[in-house]
Amino acid sequence: MRGIIAAGVHVPHHRLDRREIAALFGKGGGQGTRSVASYDEDTTTMGAEAARNALHSAGDVAVDSLWFATSTPVYLEKTNATAIHAALRLAPSVGALDLGGALRSGIGTLRTALTGGGTTLVVSSDIRDGMAASNDEATGGDGAAALLVGDDDAAGTVIAEYLGSGVATDEILERWRIPGATRSRVWEERFGEVAYAPLLQLAFAAALADAGISTDDVDHLAITGMHSRAVTRNRARLGVAPEKLVDDLANTVGNTGTAHGALMLASALESAGPGEVIVLAVLADGVEAVVLRTTEAVVDHHVSSPVSAQIAAGGSVSYGKYLSWRQMVAVEPPNRPAPNRPSASAVHRRGAWKFGFVGSRDRSSRMVHLPPARVSEKGGALDDMEPIPMADTEGTIASFTVDKLVYSPSPPVVFAVVDFDGGGRAPLELTDVAADEVEVGARVEPTFRCLYTSDEIHNYFWKVRPVRSAGTNGES
Repeated sequence: MRGIIAAGVHVPHHRLDRREIAALFGKGGGQGTRSVASYDEDTTTMGAEAARNALHSAGDVAVDSLWFATSTPVYLEKTNATAIHAALRLAPSVGALDLGGALRSGIGTLRTALTGGGTTLVVSSDIRDGMAASNDEATGGDGAAALLVGDDDAAGTVIAEYLGSGVATDEILERWRIPGATRSRVWEERFGEVAYAPLLQLAFAAALADAGISTDDVDHLAITGMHSRAVTRNRARLGVAPEKLVDDLANTVGNTGTAHGALMLASALESAGPGEVIVLAVLADGVEAVVLRTTEAVVDHHVSSPVSAQIAAGGSVSYGKYLSWRQMVAVEPPNRPAPNRPSASAVHRRGAWKFGFVGSRDRSSRMVHLPPARVSEKGGALDDMEPIPMADTEGTIASFTVDKLVYSPSPPVVFAVVDFDGGGRAPLELTDVAADEVEVGARVEPTFRCLYTSDEIHNYFWKVRPVRSAGTNGES
């Protein structure tokens, strides 16, 4: 049996109330909220967070390959998946590939993994932008999702068995963006609605035939695409009852582009019972559809940080700050020079610490050193250390400082001294929290972020964020 072993998502903490757009410009916006990636998040960091959640849910499963799909990569020519690979502390033998550049890459990568072999971690991520007050700005959303695909006999328990798929490809000039452009261009809506109609019917019918089921057998239909009119008008023609439609998260998250199909699938898996059929269809330069059926294992499957919990725990961000983070408006920064670019050789030497957040522990005294050290602070033992991963370890704020002068794209910066559970202390930057919300004794957890970008080099490292439960909101 081949299928999905585990799913993980990352919905950024910040939410933009769409009504703020119209309040400023007199047009645009709408009802509900959209998710907003913080100034220190990009498609790579969000993909890493989603992948961490998927692996937490999977338990002890060996990954053979990592595939990363996004339409907004932070690097060209350089592989983005390798940073996710490093943050997950995967073995060098695990391949890491980018399969991106187009919205269709997300569903295409998933279908390829489902029809292939080995255990593959499929990660999709996107940041959706648009001109101020545009429809893309209001309806878009930022987020990532990761699906671990494999076989029962090789990698653990499959929670959703792959049954079949259908594909309908066509060259449609409906949405496009050239390299270097900051926004997508779209053709008139009626054209897309008409062009996608027969393709959706074809792919949907082919998927059901490949799975050996009928329309009546479908329990959950997740259908998405950046052309919202084509989705809403054409899904009603598939013959699936409206109550079987999976929430598209439009009013809470927005459309996360390349990642949205996997995000909706993860959401459907969280609420599905055993033996239920899920069909996922994505409209992008044609249509791809996959059919899965949940197994008995879905009942006992532990979901690390569910979609619903991440949505409920979100906090608000002002429209002005959103525009600043997106570099649509220039806000005067602190009067300090920008940091120098990181050294490639130094980064490579300390990659386990920088990307994997791996410290060292003295074998004799058991003292944890952050960053890793050769000489123990307790007893002075030399080169008698063992590596200790800290990325999944929570901690407590021992003290903190609010710095309004240090360079940052979003001042002020809060630095905290964190005492980690089980030992280890480190000064780290706080994120996803306002300065007046920070308290000594607060619980925090590591998160993979981008410290800054200098000379077109993204400097990745770990910060800490508050440990939040559903409904624990905050304004940032």
